[in-house]
Amino acid sequence: MLKAGVLGAGHLGKIHLRLLQQSAKYELVGFYDPNLENAKKVADEFGYTLFTSIEELIDAVDVVDIVTPTLSHFECAKQAIEKGKHIFIEKPITNTVQEAEAIRTLASQYHVIGQVGHVERFNPAFIAAKDKIEAPMFIETHRLAEFNPRGTDVPVVLDLMIHDIDIILSVVKSKVKKVHASGVSIISETPDIANARIEFENGCVANLTASRISMKNMRKSRFFSKGCLYLC
Repeated sequence: MLKAGVLGAGHLGKIHLRLLQQSAKYELVGFYDPNLENAKKVADEFGYTLFTSIEELIDAVDVVDIVTPTLSHFECAKQAIEKGKHIFIEKPITNTVQEAEAIRTLASQYHVIGQVGHVERFNPAFIAAKDKIEAPMFIETHRLAEFNPRGTDVPVVLDLMIHDIDIILSVVKSKVKKVHASGVSIISETPDIANARIEFENGCVANLTASRISMKNMRKSRFFSKGCLYLC
């Protein structure tokens, strides 16, 4: 049984702690969060072991579950990998492509496993439709959410649209040919609403819209194949 530790005890971090504690495949060793007031509250309420530093937690586990703000993902992952620990990182993997590629290189050099938490690929609605989606030629997705300050450290593309990009790339068996995109900042310092058009070499076109300033939540995807329409 692998020993696991969690970095970050915010909204998602507490979910990761609970699921690891319930898992029969991992032994939850504890967690670290730099916000001492919040960390003590979580430890007192749920009984998880609180570590006093990132280094102390990393040394005590086999797997480091990184649920910190995106801007710190790279440094946390680098520390863990260089000590030979496997990593699981909440999406988005990092703030930049360069950081993501560096993590992949480090994981290969140190012979550890790295995973990213793209949970929407396990959404029951998508799983039910995935095997029936054959050679889609037009895709339309809307992922809209009411405003929540959590996640605004990154653009809405990395916060929300990334889920639909991940799903689309899993069903379109062709390389990306061209991308057109635009986004605007309304409330936060980074784009809060964005639209992207992805064209693939096989002729497939995907039109994606993501917003975190909507009046209501919406999750809708439509996949058009010759003679077929799939909704999820």
